[in-house]
Amino acid sequence: MSNSDGPRDSRLSDGASGAAADGRWVSGGRPATVPDAAGPVRTKKGRKRRRRRRRGPVFARDAAAAMPGTAGPATALQGSLAVAASVAVTADVNGPFYAALDLGTNNCRLLVAEPREHGFRVVDAFSRIVRLGEGIGANGRLGEAAMERAIEALRICKTKLAERNVTRARMIATEACRAAANGAEFIARVERETGLALEIVSRETEARLAVAGCASLVDTTASGVILFDIGGGSSELVWIDLAPSPDGRRRRLTDRIRSWMSLPVGVVNVSERHGGRHITRGLFDRMVDEVSAMVETFPEGAALDAAVAGGGVHMLGTSGTVTTLAGIHLKLERYDRRRVDGVWLSGIQVADLIDELAGMDYEARVGNPCIGRERADLVLAGCAILEAIRRRWPCERLRVADRGLREGLLVEQMARDGVWRPRSGRRQGEASHG
Repeated sequence: MSNSDGPRDSRLSDGASGAAADGRWVSGGRPATVPDAAGPVRTKKGRKRRRRRRRGPVFARDAAAAMPGTAGPATALQGSLAVAASVAVTADVNGPFYAALDLGTNNCRLLVAEPREHGFRVVDAFSRIVRLGEGIGANGRLGEAAMERAIEALRICKTKLAERNVTRARMIATEACRAAANGAEFIARVERETGLALEIVSRETEARLAVAGCASLVDTTASGVILFDIGGGSSELVWIDLAPSPDGRRRRLTDRIRSWMSLPVGVVNVSERHGGRHITRGLFDRMVDEVSAMVETFPEGAALDAAVAGGGVHMLGTSGTVTTLAGIHLKLERYDRRRVDGVWLSGIQVADLIDELAGMDYEARVGNPCIGRERADLVLAGCAILEAIRRRWPCERLRVADRGLREGLLVEQMARDGVWRPRSGRRQGEASHG
């Protein structure tokens, strides 16, 4: 997961501190219906300031155990998305700074932020394509060149953490390190060479963090949400059930996760298996069929089918595949996160955009400003995964999120530190849906 196939945010240059330019706000409170126009997420008061081998899917064994808590750093969310609608920030306005680092199969991404009312403000960011998972499908190991690229990017992250005097950080590695035989060895090497201590997180943790990071984009008037994250080496699907609780109490969004699944497919391994440059319509359909067979095993699939048929469920995509589609839809001459994040696409628009991309040759994809050469061989693999999900659940609306794991990591850390204090005296766990 982790938006690993998406277009690079214009703020996230390889060495620049682009995020500070827009000082974007990300809400840690109650998710709300946001207007179609995308842009920085702001609070009410903030507006004033303007494997080696192919595996089967991994999923929860039953609805009741869809997201059990775990010990240690991956402990289930402790009120991080249950901050009251009216809160006071206890942290100093100039810090402390928190950081979230996500080393995925394709990208190395960092956010540095400081707490604010209802959420946090991003003060620095970094993103670089490293393709850490390159070749894992063939030999089951991380390659030397890929590890060197990742370590080089991580050294830049280390410098940024030092420059900001970050006091709290959580740094994770996902599918590439989970799947590779030498994944743990690489993590140890990273600590020796950069001083950064990364943890390899579970697929369950990935799914939960995606929900935490995207909570403010959920339309709470819906009956449910299908959240997906198409990553480089795996893709996560989460069904968030927004039906009122029997006791009438508000619940955190992570407590509303009814079922989830992790698919062993992402843009890197699918494109390596089928080819990424020259994709015929027939080959594209075969990619879709491969993923469709996995999606069919989604737990409680029949119940989700019925919910979607009822018309009250929308999709929420936190993958780079959908941010690419949104950029193309908006006809951007240069990818702009502020315009993409939060935009709504209809089912017909998504179908037309996928059809348009599937009809492009490699050079046309390279020439598109929202794709570029670095992603031109990956984007159709992402579209195939998305199309497989859409064929099973043809939702009429899809919301695009240029956010995800890193935002979830930041929210969890800040909530554990108690930087948001409810004024009403209600316990955080009862304060809101979010």
